[in-house]
Amino acid sequence: MKRRGILLAALLLAGCATVRPEAAPAPAVSPKLAGMQYLYGSGEAAAISRQAWNALSSYVADEIKAGRRRGVVLAPGATLDAPRFEDCAGKPPAAVFDVDETVLLNLGTEYDDLTGAPGRPFGPRWDAWEKSKSPAVAPTSGAKAALDELRKLGVTVIFNSNRSAENAAQTAATIDAAGLGPAEYGKTLFLMGDDATGSRKDGRRATIAARWCVIAMGGDQLGDFSDLFNAIPDVQARRAATGLPGIAPLWGHGWFVLPNPVYGSALKGDADAIFPADKRWHAPATASKETH
Repeated sequence: MKRRGILLAALLLAGCATVRPEAAPAPAVSPKLAGMQYLYGSGEAAAISRQAWNALSSYVADEIKAGRRRGVVLAPGATLDAPRFEDCAGKPPAAVFDVDETVLLNLGTEYDDLTGAPGRPFGPRWDAWEKSKSPAVAPTSGAKAALDELRKLGVTVIFNSNRSAENAAQTAATIDAAGLGPAEYGKTLFLMGDDATGSRKDGRRATIAARWCVIAMGGDQLGDFSDLFNAIPDVQARRAATGLPGIAPLWGHGWFVLPNPVYGSALKGDADAIFPADKRWHAPATASKETH
C-alpha cells in the first residue's frame, strides 16, 4: 500500500511537470539600447556634455572680452580643404545651435521608440512628438547654464533645427518650457521648410550669418557645422575631413560637438568600412581555448 502511494505521488508529479508552461523567452534586446544607456543614462555622457558646454561658454567669453569677431560659418563656395568664413563686419555676435540631442534630450520619444511596438514608421511618430509639446524632455547637461551665460555676455542664442516649420509654435514652446528659450520663430528659431534645401542647414546658416556674426556653433552631427561633411559618402574619408588643416583647429574653438550614439549621420558603415585594412586583427585560435 505504501509503495502504491509513492507510485501515485510520482505519477501526479510527472503529470504536473508535463502541463507546466514553458518559461517565456527573454525579451529581445533592442540594438538601440546601448546607445540610449550611454546618452540618456550614463554619467560619462553627462560629463562630456558639460565639458563641451563649459568649453563653449569659456571660449565665447574670451572672444567677447577680447573684442574679437571671428565668424565660424563657412561662406558660400568654401570647401573643407580651403575654408572661408562669412564676413562679420558690423554685425552683433550670435551663437547657433542644433536642438535635438544638442540642447534638448528627447527622453519621451526615445523611451517610446525603445519600448513600443517595433516596425512603426518614424515620420508620423516624430511628427506627433513635435506637436505634443511634451514635458518628457530635458536640457542636455550644462546647456541651460551655458546659454544663460551667453545671453549675459550679449550674445544672441539662435536655434537651427531640422524640426518642421509647420510645428514652429510647438517647437518654440518646447524649448521655452525646458528653460532654454526664448526661441522666436524667424528670429532666433530656424527650421526645416524655411527654404528649399530640406534637411541641409547651410542655407539657413547663410541667412543667419547675413544678420549676425556667428562666433560659435554647437551640434551633435557634422551637418550642424557644414553640409559639406554629409556630401562625403566614404566613412573613413568623412572622418578624415574633420582633421583637415583648416578644419581641425575649429573643434573647441568655434565649433563644439555634443555626444549622440543613438541616431544620425555618425552611425554608418559596416566592419569593413569602419576598420582600415591594415588595422584589423583576429585573436589566435589558442587564445579562445579555456584552460582548466
